[in-house]
Amino acid sequence: MAFHSILCSPFNLILTIFVLFSCCFGLCYTYNQPGYNTFTVSSFSYPQTTLRPFDLRYIRVDLPLWFSSLSISLSSDVDLDAASLRKTPESALPIICFRGGSPPLPEVSNTSLKDLVLVPISNYSFGVIQAFPNVEQCFPMQKNITMKLTNEQISPGAWYFGLFNGIGRTRTQSKMIVRGPAYAFSANITVEGCTTPTMWGQYCNQTVDTLSCVPSAGNISVAKSYNQTSKNVVSCKNSLETSCLGDGEQKLYSLEVMGVAEELTIMAMNIRLNVMATNNSGNFIGVNLTCFVRHGAIPSAALHDYSGNISKAPLSIRSPKVGRWYIAILPVNISKELGGTQNSNTKVCYSMESQVLECPIGKAGSNCTWERFVLQTILRRGSSPFESYYLPVSEKVFSKSANFPLEPLLSNSSYGEKPDDIWTYFLSEIPRGAAGGNIHIQLTSDTEINYEVYARFGGLPSIDIWDYFYANSTRSSDGSMFFMMNNSSKEKVDFYILYAREGIWGFGLRHLNTSSSASKDVIIMSISLERCPKSCSSHGDCKLGFDASGLTSYSFCACDRRHGGFDCGIEIVSHQGHIWQSFCLIASNAAAVLPAFWALRQKFMDFWLSFMAVVSTFVYLATIDEVFKRAIHTAVAILTALMAVTKATRSSNIIIVIAIGALGLLIGWLIELLTKYRSFSFSIGFDFHMLDRWQTLKVWVQNLIKTLFRRFRWMFVLAGFTTLAFAAISWKLETSESYWIWHR
Repeated sequence: MAFHSILCSPFNLILTIFVLFSCCFGLCYTYNQPGYNTFTVSSFSYPQTTLRPFDLRYIRVDLPLWFSSLSISLSSDVDLDAASLRKTPESALPIICFRGGSPPLPEVSNTSLKDLVLVPISNYSFGVIQAFPNVEQCFPMQKNITMKLTNEQISPGAWYFGLFNGIGRTRTQSKMIVRGPAYAFSANITVEGCTTPTMWGQYCNQTVDTLSCVPSAGNISVAKSYNQTSKNVVSCKNSLETSCLGDGEQKLYSLEVMGVAEELTIMAMNIRLNVMATNNSGNFIGVNLTCFVRHGAIPSAALHDYSGNISKAPLSIRSPKVGRWYIAILPVNISKELGGTQNSNTKVCYSMESQVLECPIGKAGSNCTWERFVLQTILRRGSSPFESYYLPVSEKVFSKSANFPLEPLLSNSSYGEKPDDIWTYFLSEIPRGAAGGNIHIQLTSDTEINYEVYARFGGLPSIDIWDYFYANSTRSSDGSMFFMMNNSSKEKVDFYILYAREGIWGFGLRHLNTSSSASKDVIIMSISLERCPKSCSSHGDCKLGFDASGLTSYSFCACDRRHGGFDCGIEIVSHQGHIWQSFCLIASNAAAVLPAFWALRQKFMDFWLSFMAVVSTFVYLATIDEVFKRAIHTAVAILTALMAVTKATRSSNIIIVIAIGALGLLIGWLIELLTKYRSFSFSIGFDFHMLDRWQTLKVWVQNLIKTLFRRFRWMFVLAGFTTLAFAAISWKLETSESYWIWHR
């Protein structure tokens, strides 16, 4: 993902993840000291939950604008050291992933886990994490994880934690059996907030002055000769006209960008010292005021989005994101302005003002001549929650379907007389709870499409500021984690933005070669919010799930036995391989042909057939009346049917079936003994006459042994137990991947 709009955004995320992971090792501590203006916004516990192989759970945490810190305590029964971690395949690796704005998706990334999961956890350091400036971070699951993130490290909004018991392309693949280790976890999450809106920081002990914004009129000195009659100017000022800061002191401000804006300008005026500053020659020396700006959180010298020396020139931010912006003003080296003299009474005084430049409704661009359209959300009937498509609110087009013609909406003027720099913008909103959906953008034409498509969360994109883009088959965001192409060509643009964040999205179409006849071509566009991308590539079913809080729905593909991956687009088993697997699986059932024939006549199927085949063999060994056999078979049929319906593939079924069969055989023998040897009985009262009956007992045992030798063909019994031993070995070697070889 591109971060052209944020100068220090990778560092921002890196430091956040470092602090987060450092907390996992106990490097962060919570001091419940009195006197801090904090209160508990929310506190909730997730009960112990078991994750079976290939299962996942999402946890959503909402952080309000006034939150101060987020504390998470997670415990599990995972016990992996560095040595076993290297040996564990990713399909059995328990991991935890973090992402802001929408649920994490470790399967769609080729690099987020390649190095992270293979490095011993104790070797993680700030330098290691710096190499992975991704918007999603995944780590091996720990036995105990405790972390505390403050409003100086992360921004308000929705944050997601994903727990996965095994990842990779085979996670979504359908399997005959599912075997592997399961693990349980529980979590406690607490969100603290500031009692006073004007206070900020981890302990809400930093004062933030809110700038009051009102519409203004007239020319702006930093407007760079723009046509002011076409712009709306919102002026934001502090209630105090003049502020004074000493060396090393910092002043914090905040302002709200309420809607889509073209530019945010931060200015400092009337800059002066409260004492006269001269150098040795008596010349006046100016004062430096460094400005750090950050969206959603307090900026600092190490953690900011934009910075500049506003004592020299105003700081301009093109296409600022919608939401709250924080500004930090810091004087730099006041003592140098006094010739090295240290004076604690010396301060820098200034007047701070910010201006937000907005185009009229329906317009955009530096000179407000490009077209901008709001997209209306239309829900699809009979579909999953939040599935919808978007149509522009305009009298220029009318469409009853999810597609609309593009030509009537296009801008027809450029800025700076650049014919290849004409933009048309669209604004849409992803509703709350729909972060598990995917934005699908399509452009189709009968001829080559001369448009580039740019997308950005929270504002309008440009050639330098975007989150995702598609220019052609060789220039796009195809390497980004949450960008997925879908058979794009010269005549078709088709891509997905996976698990799009909740909030405002801006889409920009850059028209190339406007002087050619391509502008007369018919181009159809569609923007929609869909569940599973590519409809699971026609190799699976789209399923719907909810996070642990029930606030966010997400979709996922349940693929067939040959395919896997997030969209079932990865062929795991070839067609020829599937044929061989099917042949081996069918051939392995040859040992059960005779029991299967009997079971089919009794209308039993598959696992029920297998269970009954084992039990029937045991019952057959007992030579009792058919009435008793039918009674035993009826009781066993009910038990095995319940086993086959509930959890047919659990390993404990083998022991249960053998135990049921052995019990049936034992009952049959007991019935036979009671029938044939009624005359033989032990006296209940042991009267020391047992020695007189020793001869009778000896004869009975000898007759029993002779009967057993005559009744059974012991070579076949030995062969049966040998086969049973092979079956036990096969069960031990059987996995989800080798099921087709070792089954039965």
